[in-house]
Amino acid sequence: MRETIRVENLTKNFGPLTAVDDLTLSVNEGEIYGIVGPDGAGKSTIMRLLTAIMDPTSGNAWVCGHHVVKDGEALKEKIGYMSQQFGLYEDLTVMENIHFYADIYSVLGKGRDEKIARLLSFSNLAPFKKRLAGNLSGGMKQKLGLVCALIHTPKVLFLDEPTNGVDPLSRRDFWRILDQLLRENVTIFLSTAYLDEAERCHRIGLIHNGSLLASGPPHEVKKLMRGSIIQVRTLQPRDAFHLLRDRKGTGSASLFGDSVHVVSDHPDPTIEDIKSALGSAGIQILGMRIAEPSLEDIFISVLAQENGATSHADQ
Repeated sequence: MRETIRVENLTKNFGPLTAVDDLTLSVNEGEIYGIVGPDGAGKSTIMRLLTAIMDPTSGNAWVCGHHVVKDGEALKEKIGYMSQQFGLYEDLTVMENIHFYADIYSVLGKGRDEKIARLLSFSNLAPFKKRLAGNLSGGMKQKLGLVCALIHTPKVLFLDEPTNGVDPLSRRDFWRILDQLLRENVTIFLSTAYLDEAERCHRIGLIHNGSLLASGPPHEVKKLMRGSIIQVRTLQPRDAFHLLRDRKGTGSASLFGDSVHVVSDHPDPTIEDIKSALGSAGIQILGMRIAEPSLEDIFISVLAQENGATSHADQ
């Protein structure tokens, strides 16, 4: 496969703070690559570096063959970028916003109206083209932002947490649009706070403190999990979490909604120990089973293994 994004030892410092730390990765043409990490992990800074909005402190990166520092202006013609706070003009209509971005990107000629009509159709925004952007729902604003980012037919699309705060139905519609773009061989590089979305990427990178902890297809990254996940369901999940977290020999514990995930290298004796500990505390167990690890489980496990070192499932 042809490489569309190549990053080599990319670092960005803000004074004493290292936001991106010696990042190396690659993304192939027509691939969707997702970076996953908590707030403050460096995801947005990575996006800004790869879209030539800011310069790195050290290291190199190329997108569509263009160096992000030396060829920044040429690069911007090849990419679309949708930040968390995409610059829609709320006092303009949907159509006025689209035409504004078409002008910025010098989308001219006979094909302009045809392209706009196609984008309105596949985003389901055609019925709302006269509506003010400020009167759109959150999901519709995100779709309008995506249309504006696509108006010049970019080869690579950068999306910084594009569905953050959007309702589940709008998230599903947004991913339907991304699936269509993949069929057109557009490369998509996105960050997401939703682990179920990360599972839909061809490959993911786990980011923590600006470092790449692991990279690979979701099913491969899951193999980095050490031990088994014991899912404990109870009516008092927080009490159970605090008790099991502080209990020696039980294994690491994490709170997941109405259940607690306990990681153990020896699940059978650990299950018995959990029953005993919670029973003694008067906490009723609704159910307990060995569960498939989620990406959040993997992230916690890999982070615990790393202890500050960087590991890569693939490059």
